[in-house]
Amino acid sequence: MYSKELTSKKRDEFEDILEERRLSSDLRYAMKCYTPVIYKGLSPCKPNAIKSAVLQSEQVQYVIKQLAKEMGESPDIIQEEATEILDEMGHRMQLGAVRFFAFTLSKIFKQLFQRVCVNEEGMQRLQHAIQEHPVVLLPSHRSYVDFLMLSYLLYTYDLALPVIAAGIDFLGMKIVGELLRRAGAFFMRRSFGGNRLYWAVFAEYVKTMLRSGYAPIEFFLEGTRSRTAKTLTPKFGLLSIVMEPFFKREVFDTYLVPISISYERILEESLYAYELLGVPKPKESTSGLLKARRILSDNFGTIHIYVGQPVSLRTLASGRINRCPYNLVPRHLPQKPSEDIQEFVSDVAYKMELLQIENMVLSPWVLVAAVLLQNLPAMEFELLIEKTLWLKGLTQTFGGFIEWPDNLCAKKAVLSGLTLHSNIASLVDGHVVLNDKGMEDGAVGELVFRHALAVLMCATYRNQLLNVFVRPALVAVALQMAPSFRKEEVYSCFSFLRDVFSDEFIFFPGISLKLIFRYLSKEMKEAFTEKQFIPAVRNFVFQLLEKGSTQCYEALSSDMQKNALSALVQLGAVKKKKMPNGLIYNVNQEAVSKILDMFDARIPVQKPVAARL
Repeated sequence: MYSKELTSKKRDEFEDILEERRLSSDLRYAMKCYTPVIYKGLSPCKPNAIKSAVLQSEQVQYVIKQLAKEMGESPDIIQEEATEILDEMGHRMQLGAVRFFAFTLSKIFKQLFQRVCVNEEGMQRLQHAIQEHPVVLLPSHRSYVDFLMLSYLLYTYDLALPVIAAGIDFLGMKIVGELLRRAGAFFMRRSFGGNRLYWAVFAEYVKTMLRSGYAPIEFFLEGTRSRTAKTLTPKFGLLSIVMEPFFKREVFDTYLVPISISYERILEESLYAYELLGVPKPKESTSGLLKARRILSDNFGTIHIYVGQPVSLRTLASGRINRCPYNLVPRHLPQKPSEDIQEFVSDVAYKMELLQIENMVLSPWVLVAAVLLQNLPAMEFELLIEKTLWLKGLTQTFGGFIEWPDNLCAKKAVLSGLTLHSNIASLVDGHVVLNDKGMEDGAVGELVFRHALAVLMCATYRNQLLNVFVRPALVAVALQMAPSFRKEEVYSCFSFLRDVFSDEFIFFPGISLKLIFRYLSKEMKEAFTEKQFIPAVRNFVFQLLEKGSTQCYEALSSDMQKNALSALVQLGAVKKKKMPNGLIYNVNQEAVSKILDMFDARIPVQKPVAARL
């Protein structure tokens, strides 16, 4: 019954939008007649008109007067500062820049990708939604390509282009930053701190664009690109802002549209692995972009874009949110959201991410990577094919969305994946091995680093599969940990595991987090900051790998280390305290030891062969 429900969901069919682009002129495509139908037939709103409306709004004027009074400054000076913030932030969408991107991206995408597949039914639903109510696009975030691809897609289907929340870092890219601004990007600082004026101007700018409804608003719930291909816990700030006009009855409804973007091969895969191992992220720059043009000679396979069913905010709030308190306070006065509203925003954010995950497309390589990582250092090719087919069936039983053509045999599917990902794994003498080029040379530390790099790149694809199995896996482990099969005891263990892995979200229990817990239990006696913790725990794991005491290379990942620390804070095993120079952490050694004991005492260690896929 359970598996029947899981596999019965019907999903839309995909169409390759690059097929037509390969057959016709890119210049004609870029210069086509572009007249998108927009919200209730409104005329497009000029960027300068939006800025003027924001500056003159009651909300911004109220904050300006308050700050002028508190600081003893002239309101004109604060007004000038607000104008500068808007000039830095605001988009200046122009059709000329849009056409330039349409032409350029056509050339680039045809070079990089074999196919870009889109569910056309989803695009039709989006077209209707844009005409009815303000729309918020919520795509998953795995690559810088995400926001470029979505704008390209909407232009292709003659839909209104979105205005996109982008990090202020992009403004540092000469020419490119300005082109992005003219293609619809508006820029936000990574942190507002206690800057009330910036927050007021930014919030009003977003709400003004939403209320006018002339263009969809697009932002990433995850806040940043996921370096591990696991869905990151959502950020609530922007979502809270776009919901506010509905709470205050300024719009009748708002549609939230979850969008899943799945990559057969991620452009930044090696860059992410280096970052997770502590190599600093390169700063966004035009020169860096030009240097990256060498990837144009590479093949990155297929992208699948699944535009989900628009979700009505009005329907979500019905029977749950009482909007009457908003009527008791003038709209322009800042209001701290009630606990009910905060909980609602959080629930909606997680719901949107779960919908993104549900429609992520899994390629055959994802299955191959999962099997291969369970059978390192090498695996017989024929056995790999057999286990991949077995895992395919299991994934489909649990509702996984696998894109596997009916006429493609397992051997060809595995070989195709190995060809596309030849930088990660190779077929050598009938065995599939990870690529550790030059592993025979160098010091032990260098060998560990190279192998960790290969493992983390492979894990990026395996991680996409964990979403399918995380809940049944936690239940299975809880059944092993519980003293008996009584429902209350099993659920108690399940809740404990869910809390431990709440930031990993889709990662089920294993030795990686135990190594980090062990470090905190044995090594960390003094108060510490996150900046001290990450390199220290990485060094601890590195030494264990050099000695051969563990083979868990994924424990070197900075994302996993941060998530382990966050989980221990939630469980009360680590205390977090805010200080003038940042956050300080203190370890409760007894509590961490108890958590380790729960894992060590209850989870039986399987024989290696039995534990493998």
